[in-house]
Amino acid sequence: MIKFIKNFRKDEAGAVTVDWVVLTAAVVGLAVAAFTAIESTTSTLTSEAAVVLDTANATTTAITY
Repeated sequence: MIKFIKNFRKDEAGAVTVDWVVLTAAVVGLAVAAFTAIESTTSTLTSEAAVVLDTANATTTAITY
């Protein structure tokens, strides 16, 4: 039993999997944070563009802001 425990402690075959799981979780976390920041800015820009397009007159040649 002692030999089994010593061999188990030396075996590092699963350590790479743990590293990849941690790295993947970090990338997903950063992606969620970036999406949240971009989504709020994009939402504001979209609503402002909608207001400009709603007030624009299709017969005029120039749009004034």
